[in-house]
Amino acid sequence: MVIAIDGPGGVGKSTVTRHIASSRGLEYLDTGATYRAAALAALRRRADLDNPAAVIEAVADAKIDFANGAVLLDGEDVSIEIRTPQITAAASAVAAIAEVRTIVVAMQRSWVERRHGKAVVEGRDIGTVVFPEAELKVFLTARPEVRAARRAADPEADGAAVADVRAALDERDHADSTREVSPLRPAPDALVIDTSDMALEDVIAEVLEEVDRRSNRPRLH
Repeated sequence: MVIAIDGPGGVGKSTVTRHIASSRGLEYLDTGATYRAAALAALRRRADLDNPAAVIEAVADAKIDFANGAVLLDGEDVSIEIRTPQITAAASAVAAIAEVRTIVVAMQRSWVERRHGKAVVEGRDIGTVVFPEAELKVFLTARPEVRAARRAADPEADGAAVADVRAALDERDHADSTREVSPLRPAPDALVIDTSDMALEDVIAEVLEEVDRRSNRPRLH
């Protein structure tokens, strides 16, 4: 069973994904981390981010993997390195290149295939592009001010002001939702959950209830 969990930043995707995977004995894939790794690959190979051909070549030559919650680039654990502001900025530019997304999506699908089609996959286009036939699609959302406050409290924000975090989120939202390739949007059949006023435990419980309901659904022959 593929469980697709999509949504913008600051809605709790990563935490919910890890809990769902752990509670049902599944592995999880953070697809955003794979694009960060692609950005790091481009920078390490000194590719000009304004030159799509150079970025595509760099990413095509890289080996990106995800194992036990760690992001691997050419066999090296880069989980910490990909969380820097430089990589965050570069990842948006790299992910907007259609050919890069083709390469990375192929990797994501292969990763799930090696797990016999049983995984929880987190991202922004999982239910619409990567696994449009996923058995369960969840789209998490929240009010912008709530998302900004959550992100500002994250250690990765490194003490940034809430206003600055919100501006960065707004910019990312606009880029993700207006890009021609794989725009951020809920799948038509996704379970949409507004987490603004919900406790984390309640969000997880609602998703798990749907996971179990789908798992027990009789199969059509």
